[in-house]
Amino acid sequence: MRTRRAFLAAAGVAALGAAGFAAERPVVRQWFADLTDPDPAAPTPRRSPGPSRSGSFASRACGRDVGWQLSYPPGTRIGDRLPVALVLHGRGGDAGSAVTELWLDGYLADAVAGGTPPFVLAAVAGGDHSYWHPRRSGENPQAMLTDEFVPMLARMGLATTRIGLFGWSMGGYGALLLAETAGAARIAAVAVISPALWQRAADTSSGAFDGAADFAAHDVFPRTDRLAGVPVRIACGTADPFYPAVRAFAPSVPVLAGTDFSAGGHTDAFWRRSAPAQLRFLGGALA
Repeated sequence: MRTRRAFLAAAGVAALGAAGFAAERPVVRQWFADLTDPDPAAPTPRRSPGPSRSGSFASRACGRDVGWQLSYPPGTRIGDRLPVALVLHGRGGDAGSAVTELWLDGYLADAVAGGTPPFVLAAVAGGDHSYWHPRRSGENPQAMLTDEFVPMLARMGLATTRIGLFGWSMGGYGALLLAETAGAARIAAVAVISPALWQRAADTSSGAFDGAADFAAHDVFPRTDRLAGVPVRIACGTADPFYPAVRAFAPSVPVLAGTDFSAGGHTDAFWRRSAPAQLRFLGGALA
């Protein structure tokens, strides 16, 4: 059975990668997890989360109301001047996915209790499949982040001169793209898990880009020199359909602060297992 599962897993990775199938979709993630050996369970956060705050704002850049959620570590208060990391969700997610899917508020509490300098996680809704870049529709989630959300965080008292970025799947791609766009002057560090990366426009998931020209304009592979001065930590499971592209991308990162290429798929379990180390890295970089 294990040999058969291993064969199916390899075939599944090849098929998903070649077809550009939307493996970041929750229903497809579950199918892939059922096809392969299950990922080991992620550790449950040991400590209760700190204060949180949520709301929404009317985004001109996106042409809709955008939800957001802040997670503070225990021992801090809403309004404290703390560093901040933007959290960019995966396809089909929203501002609450950081907590409901990845348990980041609890892992943040554990990290700070273990000595990581405190910081705030600022999650925001980027749209179902915007892939965090300007789209033909006029929606521009990247401008929403830089021109609307970050200034709003500054008005709330957070330190936003240089920010961290955390993202997974679609949001992992978006975090790398934003870091390349903004550069070291604005971005202190990037932590991504299972970023949705493709090396050819023909392989991309349906709806991720508005054609080959849009893919080329927002391809993170040719622009890694723009990450100079930005420490980047990358995690991706070896059974993830994005793994080949992520492994190809990593060596070109100028300041590769660490990698986690361990067993796992494009699943919540792998993301949760990877999240604590990513948060400790971000906290140290933002301190």
